[in-house]
Amino acid sequence: MTAIVAVRYLLASGLFAWLTRRLRPGLYAGLDAQIRREIGWSLASAAIYGVPAGIVAWGWRERGWTQIYTDPAAWPLWYLPLSLLLYLLLHDTWFYWTHRLLHRPAWFRAAHAVHHASRPPTAWAAMSFHPLEALSGAVVIPALVLVVPVHAAALGLVLAIMTVMGVGNHMGWDMFPAALVRSRLGGWLITASHHQRHHDEYRCNYGLYFRVWDRLCGTDRGLSPSREA
Repeated sequence: MTAIVAVRYLLASGLFAWLTRRLRPGLYAGLDAQIRREIGWSLASAAIYGVPAGIVAWGWRERGWTQIYTDPAAWPLWYLPLSLLLYLLLHDTWFYWTHRLLHRPAWFRAAHAVHHASRPPTAWAAMSFHPLEALSGAVVIPALVLVVPVHAAALGLVLAIMTVMGVGNHMGWDMFPAALVRSRLGGWLITASHHQRHHDEYRCNYGLYFRVWDRLCGTDRGLSPSREA
């Protein structure tokens, strides 16, 4: 599982980094040393993410510990999209509150400073975490599959969205059209220009997928003026 997580990271970040060099030439100029650090921390994080993922995968196949199912008839078809949304909302909630905790001075110095050492972040920074922070992110999906039913295909889509959003939100430019980013729907979604403001100002824009908690808690400061699409 560690190898799978590592390869998924290298492929996704590599693709978005290549697109950035093609579509935004010069954006990562002078960041080679930083990118090497990001890759190193990210591969260490992949090793940590792989442990609970491997335990859960074994428990699913060998012990039936999880609520993952493969028979589409096991739950109503309407539950498929609902479970996808539920997983994203629960993951986003966990991420928002642990992210805010990591910005408390002691936690920031101990762990989260590693991620914010990327100035500016690049597509390679999506998993550039201190081991303590990586552990906090590694347990949430494995914990959810123990209690919340999900079809294997829906779970795969959750992991794909998590990967694309994690990489895309750090690459320094919006992959979504400007019309969507600035639309009413876009106002509820995390985008690269929204997350860039978090890296610029630290005390705002803590979400992963949605801006719901940021808006409810008054921590949403909108898009970064320097990185808008």
